[in-house]
Amino acid sequence: MKYIILLGDGMADYPIDSLGGMTPLEAARTPYMDEIARKGTVGLIDTIPRGFPPGSDVANLSVLGYNPGEYYTGRGPLEAASMGVRLAPEDEAYRCNLVTLRMADHPVMDDYSAGHISTGEARAIVADLDRELGSGAFKFYSGVSYRHLLVWKRGAPSVKTVPPHDIVGEQIDRYLPSGNGAQEIKRLINLAREILSVHPVNISRIGRGEKPANSIWPWGQGKAPRFTPLTVKYGLKGSIISAVDLLNGIGIYAGLEVIRVRGATGYIDTDYAGKAQSALESLKDKDFVFVHVEAPDEMGHAGNIEGKIKAVEDFDSKVVGTVLRNVGGLGDYRLMVLSDHPTPISRRTHVPDPSPFAVLSSSREENLAVDAPFGEAAAKRTGLLISPGYRLMEHFLGDWRGFIAARCR
Repeated sequence: MKYIILLGDGMADYPIDSLGGMTPLEAARTPYMDEIARKGTVGLIDTIPRGFPPGSDVANLSVLGYNPGEYYTGRGPLEAASMGVRLAPEDEAYRCNLVTLRMADHPVMDDYSAGHISTGEARAIVADLDRELGSGAFKFYSGVSYRHLLVWKRGAPSVKTVPPHDIVGEQIDRYLPSGNGAQEIKRLINLAREILSVHPVNISRIGRGEKPANSIWPWGQGKAPRFTPLTVKYGLKGSIISAVDLLNGIGIYAGLEVIRVRGATGYIDTDYAGKAQSALESLKDKDFVFVHVEAPDEMGHAGNIEGKIKAVEDFDSKVVGTVLRNVGGLGDYRLMVLSDHPTPISRRTHVPDPSPFAVLSSSREENLAVDAPFGEAAAKRTGLLISPGYRLMEHFLGDWRGFIAARCR
């Protein structure tokens, strides 16, 4: 049996008046996800436990079968694992965005991604930040585009932070780090702003009419977690394919091989087809593959309706379609498509509402086949809600036939 999960990050949304009351997912042309839903089993998955932030870290832990209440320690340490950064037990790892602040007496968060700065430009900036601000206590590591890492050796565990994508358009004063030890992080932010105000990369970006990376924003901190690998728990070999360190870090803790696809960017220009082809190739000698696509989430954060519809359609045609057309040649399979959490256009950030999922099995008796399309409203109408969400993986990799049989009674 081959097990495939294809996830469009932040794909779910709220109804939009300009789309005739449909969501971007419902308005998009998605024949392959619709086929999976109509022939298979469709419902809702609740990936965010009460009291947890509705982030991709918590949501994707749930999707992979990990109870966030037991395993979640923060986003930073998961990204550190993907970047090959070993953390001592007392170290605190922060996700560190390069951001654009609109400068005034009270600076405003203008862009959480510094205009989706290129990886090459960002690496030059982060290298200089580490040279100027790195010390025995702090170390900067470069990642992809605006996504980087800050490690605080023996850091204070009680600092409170806010994700920058939650405060776009807001004055940053009341969102700065707080709690015991926060002064050290705020000091780094202020020093970084001085360095970045005259950095050659930013001078060039401003000259081209692009947004400068004129500040850092550390958030999502935590200590290294301890996982039971998915591969051990279910006795399978698997891989993960994603452009972002967060997902690859979760995959490493889950015991999955990280497959890095050239041209995978974590944005709308990513190599969708390359990810799908790599997944099919991986399944020739593995049992499980998880493919993550970030683009719909980025368009949700941008408030870009047309861009989100295009990202969903590209995900469907180039990833889901490619896999669905070819997976039958690999033998028996279960194929799941889903969104990890909604990123509504109207909110431009994550929300904790349940998201649609659909599973298609090559065995007909493992499908409910209620002829529902793939979308938020149709998934809700089926009455199938997996809550807590981390239970879905137990069914998907375990007795799915028994799960379906129970639903039919």
